[in-house]
Amino acid sequence: MKKLVFMVLAVCFVIGANAQSGPSLIWEKGTHDFGEITEGTQVQHTFKFVNKGNEPLILTNVQPTCGCTVPNNWPKDPIMPGGSGEISVSFNSTGRVGANTKVIRVFSNASNPEAGQFSFTAKVVAKK
Repeated sequence: MKKLVFMVLAVCFVIGANAQSGPSLIWEKGTHDFGEITEGTQVQHTFKFVNKGNEPLILTNVQPTCGCTVPNNWPKDPIMPGGSGEISVSFNSTGRVGANTKVIRVFSNASNPEAGQFSFTAKVVAKK
Protein backbone atom coordinates (compact mmCIF):
# COMPACT_ATOMS: atom_id res chain seq x y z
CA MET A 1 0.00 0.00 0.00
CA LYS A 2 2.85 2.38 0.86
CA LYS A 3 4.44 1.67 -2.51
CA LEU A 4 1.18 2.49 -4.30
CA VAL A 5 0.82 5.81 -2.47
CA PHE A 6 4.47 6.63 -3.18
CA MET A 7 4.04 5.82 -6.89
CA VAL A 8 0.90 7.96 -7.16
CA LEU A 9 2.67 10.89 -5.49
CA ALA A 10 5.70 10.44 -7.73
CA VAL A 11 3.54 10.42 -10.87
CA CYS A 12 1.70 13.56 -9.70
CA PHE A 13 5.04 15.28 -9.08
CA VAL A 14 6.36 14.36 -12.53
CA ILE A 15 3.14 15.48 -14.25
CA GLY A 16 3.16 18.74 -12.30
CA ALA A 17 6.80 19.39 -13.11
CA ASN A 18 6.28 18.70 -16.82
CA ALA A 19 3.19 20.92 -16.98
CA GLN A 20 5.31 23.90 -15.96
CA SER A 21 8.42 23.18 -17.99
CA GLY A 22 9.44 25.05 -21.09
CA PRO A 23 9.03 28.67 -22.11
CA SER A 24 5.77 30.42 -21.23
CA LEU A 25 4.63 33.57 -23.04
CA ILE A 26 2.52 35.82 -20.79
CA TRP A 27 1.09 39.08 -22.17
CA GLU A 28 1.09 42.18 -20.01
CA LYS A 29 -2.15 43.02 -21.83
CA GLY A 30 -3.19 40.85 -24.78
CA THR A 31 -5.73 43.29 -26.21
CA HIS A 32 -5.78 47.00 -27.02
CA ASP A 33 -8.61 49.34 -27.97
CA PHE A 34 -7.63 52.28 -30.18
CA GLY A 35 -11.10 53.71 -29.68
CA GLU A 36 -12.55 55.91 -32.40
CA ILE A 37 -10.16 56.99 -35.15
CA THR A 38 -10.67 58.81 -38.46
CA GLU A 39 -10.30 56.81 -41.66
CA GLY A 40 -6.81 57.15 -43.09
CA THR A 41 -5.17 57.44 -39.69
CA GLN A 42 -2.28 55.10 -38.95
CA VAL A 43 -2.02 54.07 -35.32
CA GLN A 44 0.57 52.02 -33.48
CA HIS A 45 0.69 50.05 -30.24
CA THR A 46 3.37 48.03 -28.49
CA PHE A 47 2.34 44.77 -26.84
CA LYS A 48 4.61 43.67 -23.97
CA PHE A 49 5.20 40.14 -22.74
CA VAL A 50 7.29 38.14 -20.28
CA ASN A 51 8.74 34.65 -20.50
CA LYS A 52 7.47 33.13 -17.23
CA GLY A 53 8.81 29.69 -18.15
CA ASN A 54 12.05 27.99 -17.29
CA GLU A 55 13.55 27.78 -20.81
CA PRO A 56 14.34 30.40 -23.48
CA LEU A 57 11.34 31.63 -25.50
CA ILE A 58 11.95 31.84 -29.25
CA LEU A 59 9.58 33.74 -31.53
CA THR A 60 9.77 32.35 -35.05
CA ASN A 61 7.13 34.51 -36.73
CA VAL A 62 4.57 37.22 -36.05
CA GLN A 63 1.73 37.20 -38.56
CA PRO A 64 -1.26 39.54 -38.81
CA THR A 65 -4.54 38.26 -40.21
CA CYS A 66 -4.96 41.33 -42.43
CA GLY A 67 -2.73 43.37 -44.72
CA CYS A 68 -3.81 46.57 -42.94
CA THR A 69 -1.84 45.47 -39.87
CA VAL A 70 1.95 45.29 -39.81
CA PRO A 71 4.20 43.93 -37.06
CA ASN A 72 7.00 46.54 -37.07
CA ASN A 73 9.34 45.09 -34.53
CA TRP A 74 9.62 41.83 -32.60
CA PRO A 75 12.50 40.07 -30.83
CA LYS A 76 14.60 37.80 -33.02
CA ASP A 77 16.87 36.68 -30.16
CA PRO A 78 15.72 34.21 -27.48
CA ILE A 79 13.97 35.70 -24.44
CA MET A 80 15.52 34.13 -21.35
CA PRO A 81 13.35 32.94 -18.43
CA GLY A 82 12.12 36.00 -16.55
CA GLY A 83 13.02 38.21 -19.52
CA SER A 84 10.61 40.42 -21.40
CA GLY A 85 10.01 41.55 -24.94
CA GLU A 86 7.79 43.76 -27.07
CA ILE A 87 5.96 43.46 -30.35
CA SER A 88 5.02 46.72 -32.02
CA VAL A 89 2.20 46.74 -34.58
CA SER A 90 0.69 49.46 -36.75
CA PHE A 91 -2.79 49.63 -38.25
CA ASN A 92 -3.67 51.55 -41.42
CA SER A 93 -7.35 52.49 -41.22
CA THR A 94 -7.70 53.47 -44.90
CA GLY A 95 -10.78 51.73 -46.31
CA ARG A 96 -11.67 50.19 -42.94
CA VAL A 97 -14.72 52.26 -41.88
CA GLY A 98 -16.67 50.59 -39.09
CA ALA A 99 -15.77 48.31 -36.21
CA ASN A 100 -12.47 46.49 -36.62
CA THR A 101 -10.99 43.64 -34.63
CA LYS A 102 -7.59 42.45 -35.77
CA VAL A 103 -5.71 39.40 -34.51
CA ILE A 104 -1.96 38.93 -34.70
CA ARG A 105 -0.61 35.39 -34.37
CA VAL A 106 2.69 34.67 -32.68
CA PHE A 107 4.54 31.50 -33.62
CA SER A 108 6.95 30.37 -30.92
CA ASN A 109 8.15 27.48 -28.83
CA ALA A 110 5.93 28.54 -25.89
CA SER A 111 4.48 25.69 -23.86
CA ASN A 112 1.18 27.60 -23.52
CA PRO A 113 -0.31 27.71 -27.05
CA GLU A 114 -3.29 29.78 -25.92
CA ALA A 115 -0.90 32.75 -25.63
CA GLY A 116 -0.07 32.55 -29.34
CA GLN A 117 -2.05 35.60 -30.32
CA PHE A 118 -2.96 39.14 -29.32
CA SER A 119 -5.50 41.55 -30.77
CA PHE A 120 -6.74 45.10 -31.03
CA THR A 121 -9.98 46.88 -31.85
CA ALA A 122 -10.74 50.21 -33.45
CA LYS A 123 -13.85 52.04 -34.56
CA VAL A 124 -12.97 53.78 -37.81
CA VAL A 125 -15.17 56.74 -38.76
CA ALA A 126 -15.34 58.18 -42.27
CA LYS A 127 -13.52 61.42 -43.06
CA LYS A 128 -15.78 64.47 -43.07
